[in-house]
Amino acid sequence: MNPEGLWFKEIFTDNLLFGYRVRKVLFSGQSKFQKIDILDLYAYGKTLFLDDKIQSAEIDEYVYHEALVQPAMFVHPEPISALIIGGGEGATLREVLKHGTVEKAVMVDIDGELVDASRKYLSEWSAGAYENPRSKLVIDDARKYIFETDEKFDVVISDLTEPLEEGPSKFLFTLEFYKKVHEILTDSGVLVVQSGSAVQTYNDLAASIYVTLKELFNFVKVYTVYIESFQMLWAFTIASKSDDPETIGLDDLENRRKVRGVGNLKFYLPKYHRGLFNIPRYLDERLPEGRVLTDDNPYIWTA
Repeated sequence: MNPEGLWFKEIFTDNLLFGYRVRKVLFSGQSKFQKIDILDLYAYGKTLFLDDKIQSAEIDEYVYHEALVQPAMFVHPEPISALIIGGGEGATLREVLKHGTVEKAVMVDIDGELVDASRKYLSEWSAGAYENPRSKLVIDDARKYIFETDEKFDVVISDLTEPLEEGPSKFLFTLEFYKKVHEILTDSGVLVVQSGSAVQTYNDLAASIYVTLKELFNFVKVYTVYIESFQMLWAFTIASKSDDPETIGLDDLENRRKVRGVGNLKFYLPKYHRGLFNIPRYLDERLPEGRVLTDDNPYIWTA
Protein backbone atom coordinates (compact mmCIF):
# COMPACT_ATOMS: atom_id res chain seq x y z
CA MET A 1 0.00 0.00 0.00
CA ASN A 2 1.54 3.30 -1.07
CA PRO A 3 0.89 5.94 1.64
CA GLU A 4 1.52 8.72 -0.87
CA GLY A 5 -1.70 7.80 -2.66
CA LEU A 6 -3.89 6.59 0.20
CA TRP A 7 -6.82 8.80 1.14
CA PHE A 8 -9.77 8.14 3.45
CA LYS A 9 -13.15 9.52 2.39
CA GLU A 10 -15.84 10.68 4.82
CA ILE A 11 -19.25 11.51 3.37
CA PHE A 12 -20.73 13.90 5.95
CA THR A 13 -23.89 14.50 3.89
CA ASP A 14 -24.89 14.11 0.24
CA ASN A 15 -23.50 17.61 -0.28
CA LEU A 16 -20.37 17.54 1.87
CA LEU A 17 -17.31 15.32 1.54
CA PHE A 18 -14.10 15.33 3.61
CA GLY A 19 -10.85 13.68 2.51
CA TYR A 20 -7.91 12.71 4.71
CA ARG A 21 -4.45 11.71 3.50
CA VAL A 22 -3.34 8.59 5.38
CA ARG A 23 0.18 7.97 6.61
CA LYS A 24 -0.54 4.49 8.01
CA VAL A 25 -3.48 2.18 8.65
CA LEU A 26 -3.24 1.07 12.29
CA PHE A 27 -6.44 -0.95 12.43
CA SER A 28 -9.40 -1.60 10.16
CA GLY A 29 -12.21 -3.98 10.99
CA GLN A 30 -15.90 -4.59 11.44
CA SER A 31 -17.25 -5.21 14.93
CA LYS A 32 -20.67 -6.64 15.64
CA PHE A 33 -22.03 -3.09 15.74
CA GLN A 34 -19.96 -0.81 13.51
CA LYS A 35 -17.05 -0.36 11.15
CA ILE A 36 -13.86 0.67 12.96
CA ASP A 37 -10.87 2.40 11.37
CA ILE A 38 -7.90 3.74 13.30
CA LEU A 39 -5.64 5.67 10.95
CA ASP A 40 -2.52 7.78 11.27
CA LEU A 41 -3.37 10.90 9.26
CA TYR A 42 -0.87 13.43 8.01
CA ALA A 43 -3.10 16.29 9.17
CA TYR A 44 -4.36 15.04 12.54
CA GLY A 45 -2.17 12.15 13.71
CA LYS A 46 -3.88 9.02 15.05
CA THR A 47 -7.60 9.25 14.32
CA LEU A 48 -10.63 7.07 15.01
CA PHE A 49 -13.43 6.65 12.47
CA LEU A 50 -16.66 4.75 13.16
CA ASP A 51 -18.87 3.85 10.21
CA ASP A 52 -16.61 6.10 8.12
CA LYS A 53 -17.28 9.15 10.31
CA ILE A 54 -14.53 10.86 12.29
CA GLN A 55 -14.83 10.50 16.06
CA SER A 56 -11.58 11.53 17.66
CA ALA A 57 -8.16 12.75 16.55
CA GLU A 58 -4.80 13.01 18.26
CA ILE A 59 -4.41 16.69 17.40
CA ASP A 60 -7.45 17.83 19.39
CA GLU A 61 -9.13 14.95 21.23
CA TYR A 62 -8.45 16.83 24.47
CA VAL A 63 -10.56 19.76 23.20
CA TYR A 64 -13.56 17.54 22.53
CA HIS A 65 -13.27 15.46 25.69
CA GLU A 66 -12.62 18.34 28.07
CA ALA A 67 -15.48 20.28 26.47
CA LEU A 68 -17.79 17.30 26.90
CA VAL A 69 -16.86 16.37 30.46
CA GLN A 70 -15.52 19.30 32.43
CA PRO A 71 -18.45 21.79 32.34
CA ALA A 72 -20.85 19.14 33.69
CA MET A 73 -18.41 17.94 36.34
CA PHE A 74 -17.79 21.48 37.54
CA VAL A 75 -21.50 22.37 37.57
CA HIS A 76 -22.18 19.61 40.08
CA PRO A 77 -21.28 20.80 43.60
CA GLU A 78 -19.62 17.51 44.61
CA PRO A 79 -19.63 14.69 42.02
CA ILE A 80 -18.97 11.38 43.73
CA SER A 81 -20.37 9.05 41.07
CA ALA A 82 -20.43 9.35 37.29
CA LEU A 83 -21.85 7.25 34.48
CA ILE A 84 -20.46 7.41 30.94
CA ILE A 85 -22.63 6.19 28.08
CA GLY A 86 -20.38 5.19 25.18
CA GLY A 87 -16.92 6.73 25.25
CA GLY A 88 -15.11 3.75 23.73
CA GLU A 89 -11.72 5.49 23.43
CA GLY A 90 -11.52 5.90 27.21
CA ALA A 91 -10.75 9.64 27.13
CA THR A 92 -14.11 10.59 28.62
CA LEU A 93 -13.35 8.30 31.56
CA ARG A 94 -9.91 9.89 31.83
CA GLU A 95 -11.45 13.34 32.18
CA VAL A 96 -13.98 12.26 34.84
CA LEU A 97 -11.24 10.74 36.99
CA LYS A 98 -9.40 14.07 37.18
CA HIS A 99 -11.88 15.06 39.88
CA GLY A 100 -10.68 13.87 43.27
CA THR A 101 -14.21 13.73 44.67
CA VAL A 102 -15.14 10.92 42.26
CA GLU A 103 -15.28 7.56 43.99
CA LYS A 104 -17.02 5.62 41.22
CA ALA A 105 -16.92 6.10 37.44
CA VAL A 106 -18.86 3.56 35.40
CA MET A 107 -18.43 3.43 31.62
CA VAL A 108 -20.99 1.45 29.61
CA ASP A 109 -20.19 0.78 25.97
CA ILE A 110 -21.90 -1.79 23.79
CA ASP A 111 -18.87 -2.45 21.58
CA GLY A 112 -16.14 -4.38 23.35
CA GLU A 113 -14.18 -4.72 20.12
CA LEU A 114 -14.00 -0.93 19.83
CA VAL A 115 -12.81 -0.64 23.43
CA ASP A 116 -10.14 -3.30 22.84
CA ALA A 117 -8.92 -1.66 19.62
CA SER A 118 -8.78 1.74 21.33
CA ARG A 119 -6.87 0.38 24.29
CA LYS A 120 -4.32 -1.15 21.92
CA TYR A 121 -3.91 1.59 19.32
CA LEU A 122 -5.10 4.73 21.16
CA SER A 123 -3.75 4.06 24.66
CA GLU A 124 -2.89 7.77 25.10
CA TRP A 125 -6.62 8.53 25.06
CA SER A 126 -7.42 6.51 28.19
CA ALA A 127 -4.02 7.21 29.83
CA GLY A 128 -4.47 4.44 32.38
CA ALA A 129 -8.10 5.25 33.20
CA TYR A 130 -9.27 1.65 32.80
CA GLU A 131 -6.74 0.51 35.41
CA ASN A 132 -7.81 3.15 37.92
CA PRO A 133 -9.51 1.43 40.91
CA ARG A 134 -12.30 4.01 40.84
CA SER A 135 -13.36 3.01 37.32
CA LYS A 136 -15.61 0.19 36.16
CA LEU A 137 -16.00 -0.88 32.53
CA VAL A 138 -19.27 -2.52 31.49
CA ILE A 139 -19.65 -3.96 27.99
CA ASP A 140 -23.40 -3.88 27.51
CA ASP A 141 -26.27 -2.03 25.89
CA ALA A 142 -26.44 1.30 27.74
CA ARG A 143 -30.22 1.43 27.44
CA LYS A 144 -30.52 -2.00 29.05
CA TYR A 145 -28.08 -1.01 31.77
CA ILE A 146 -29.89 2.21 32.63
CA PHE A 147 -33.33 0.64 32.62
CA GLU A 148 -32.16 -2.15 34.93
CA THR A 149 -29.74 -0.44 37.32
CA ASP A 150 -30.64 0.50 40.87
CA GLU A 151 -27.60 2.77 41.19
CA LYS A 152 -27.72 6.55 41.39
CA PHE A 153 -25.26 8.92 39.72
CA ASP A 154 -24.35 12.55 40.21
CA VAL A 155 -23.26 13.08 36.60
CA VAL A 156 -24.22 11.21 33.43
CA ILE A 157 -22.19 11.83 30.28
CA SER A 158 -23.54 10.74 26.90
CA ASP A 159 -20.63 10.28 24.49
CA LEU A 160 -22.36 8.49 21.65
CA THR A 161 -22.06 8.32 17.90
CA GLU A 162 -24.72 10.08 15.85
CA PRO A 163 -27.95 8.02 15.69
CA LEU A 164 -27.67 6.16 12.39
CA GLU A 165 -30.44 3.87 11.10
CA GLU A 166 -28.34 0.73 11.55
CA GLY A 167 -26.16 2.07 14.37
CA PRO A 168 -26.32 1.17 18.07
CA SER A 169 -27.38 4.55 19.47
CA LYS A 170 -30.64 5.77 17.92
CA PHE A 171 -32.74 4.82 20.97
CA LEU A 172 -30.29 6.52 23.34
CA PHE A 173 -31.48 10.01 22.35
CA THR A 174 -35.20 9.63 23.06
CA LEU A 175 -37.54 11.01 25.69
CA GLU A 176 -38.14 7.54 27.10
CA PHE A 177 -34.42 6.98 27.54
CA TYR A 178 -33.79 10.40 29.06
CA LYS A 179 -36.65 9.83 31.54
CA LYS A 180 -34.74 6.86 32.92
CA VAL A 181 -31.54 8.89 33.01
CA HIS A 182 -33.40 11.57 34.97
CA GLU A 183 -34.56 8.91 37.44
CA ILE A 184 -31.07 7.57 38.15
CA LEU A 185 -29.60 11.04 38.67
CA THR A 186 -29.28 12.33 42.23
CA ASP A 187 -31.16 15.46 43.32
CA SER A 188 -28.36 17.74 42.09
CA GLY A 189 -27.73 15.54 39.07
CA VAL A 190 -26.29 16.80 35.79
CA LEU A 191 -26.52 15.26 32.31
CA VAL A 192 -24.43 16.27 29.30
CA VAL A 193 -24.96 15.01 25.76
CA GLN A 194 -22.68 15.39 22.77
CA SER A 195 -25.17 16.87 20.32
CA GLY A 196 -23.57 16.90 16.89
CA SER A 197 -22.94 19.73 14.49
CA ALA A 198 -23.77 23.31 15.44
CA VAL A 199 -23.32 24.89 12.00
CA GLN A 200 -26.17 26.66 10.24
CA THR A 201 -27.02 23.86 7.83
CA TYR A 202 -26.73 20.80 10.12
CA ASN A 203 -28.11 21.51 13.58
CA ASP A 204 -31.34 19.48 13.69
CA LEU A 205 -29.96 16.93 16.14
CA ALA A 206 -28.78 19.60 18.59
CA ALA A 207 -32.15 21.37 18.45
CA SER A 208 -34.07 18.14 18.97
CA ILE A 209 -31.94 17.03 21.94
CA TYR A 210 -32.49 20.47 23.49
CA VAL A 211 -36.28 20.33 23.10
CA THR A 212 -36.44 16.74 24.33
CA LEU A 213 -34.46 17.46 27.51
CA LYS A 214 -36.56 20.57 28.19
CA GLU A 215 -39.44 18.17 28.83
CA LEU A 216 -37.62 16.77 31.87
CA PHE A 217 -35.02 19.08 33.39
CA ASN A 218 -35.25 22.40 35.20
CA PHE A 219 -32.25 23.83 33.36
CA VAL A 220 -31.16 22.96 29.80
CA LYS A 221 -28.43 24.87 28.01
CA VAL A 222 -26.47 24.36 24.80
CA TYR A 223 -22.84 25.36 24.42
CA THR A 224 -20.53 25.12 21.44
CA VAL A 225 -16.86 24.47 20.73
CA TYR A 226 -14.97 24.51 17.45
CA ILE A 227 -13.35 21.10 16.88
CA GLU A 228 -10.55 21.40 14.34
CA SER A 229 -10.58 17.76 13.24
CA PHE A 230 -14.37 17.89 12.77
CA GLN A 231 -13.87 21.07 10.71
CA MET A 232 -16.92 22.69 12.28
CA LEU A 233 -18.57 24.09 15.37
CA TRP A 234 -19.84 21.33 17.66
CA ALA A 235 -22.75 21.35 20.11
CA PHE A 236 -23.10 19.96 23.62
CA THR A 237 -26.31 20.01 25.67
CA ILE A 238 -26.15 20.17 29.45
CA ALA A 239 -29.20 19.54 31.63
CA SER A 240 -29.33 20.04 35.38
CA LYS A 241 -31.90 19.26 38.04
CA SER A 242 -30.98 22.02 40.48
CA ASP A 243 -28.37 24.52 39.21
CA ASP A 244 -28.25 26.74 36.15
CA PRO A 245 -25.08 25.58 34.36
CA GLU A 246 -24.48 29.02 32.88
CA THR A 247 -24.65 31.22 35.96
CA ILE A 248 -22.37 29.45 38.45
CA GLY A 249 -19.83 32.00 39.67
CA LEU A 250 -16.17 31.95 38.78
CA ASP A 251 -15.12 31.84 42.44
CA ASP A 252 -17.24 28.72 43.01
CA LEU A 253 -15.84 27.03 39.91
CA GLU A 254 -12.26 27.88 40.79
CA ASN A 255 -12.72 26.66 44.35
CA ARG A 256 -14.09 23.37 43.05
CA ARG A 257 -11.06 22.96 40.82
CA LYS A 258 -8.68 23.47 43.74
CA VAL A 259 -10.56 21.30 46.23
CA ARG A 260 -10.83 18.42 43.75
CA GLY A 261 -7.23 18.74 42.59
CA VAL A 262 -8.20 18.99 38.94
CA GLY A 263 -5.06 19.50 36.90
CA ASN A 264 -3.68 18.76 33.45
CA LEU A 265 -6.38 20.75 31.65
CA LYS A 266 -5.39 22.03 28.23
CA PHE A 267 -8.71 23.46 27.00
CA TYR A 268 -11.25 24.04 29.78
CA LEU A 269 -10.67 26.37 32.70
CA PRO A 270 -13.27 27.90 35.04
CA LYS A 271 -12.62 31.37 33.61
CA TYR A 272 -13.79 30.12 30.19
CA HIS A 273 -16.94 28.42 31.51
CA ARG A 274 -19.54 31.13 30.91
CA GLY A 275 -18.10 32.01 27.52
CA LEU A 276 -18.93 28.54 26.21
CA PHE A 277 -22.64 29.43 26.38
CA ASN A 278 -22.32 32.43 24.06
CA ILE A 279 -23.70 30.53 21.11
CA PRO A 280 -24.37 31.99 17.63
CA ARG A 281 -27.67 33.78 17.19
CA TYR A 282 -28.80 31.43 14.40
CA LEU A 283 -28.41 28.46 16.74
CA ASP A 284 -30.05 30.18 19.69
CA GLU A 285 -33.10 30.92 17.54
CA ARG A 286 -33.11 27.43 16.01
CA LEU A 287 -33.06 25.44 19.25
CA PRO A 288 -36.77 25.85 20.19
CA GLU A 289 -37.74 24.60 16.73
CA GLY A 290 -36.42 21.09 17.34
CA ARG A 291 -38.79 18.18 17.86
CA VAL A 292 -39.23 15.89 20.85
CA LEU A 293 -37.51 12.60 20.06
CA THR A 294 -39.36 9.42 21.03
CA ASP A 295 -38.92 5.67 20.67
CA ASP A 296 -41.67 5.72 18.04
CA ASN A 297 -40.03 8.60 16.18
CA PRO A 298 -36.30 8.71 16.95
CA TYR A 299 -33.74 10.89 15.25
CA ILE A 300 -31.99 9.20 12.32
CA TRP A 301 -28.92 10.90 10.89
CA THR A 302 -28.93 10.60 7.11
CA ALA A 303 -25.89 11.35 4.98
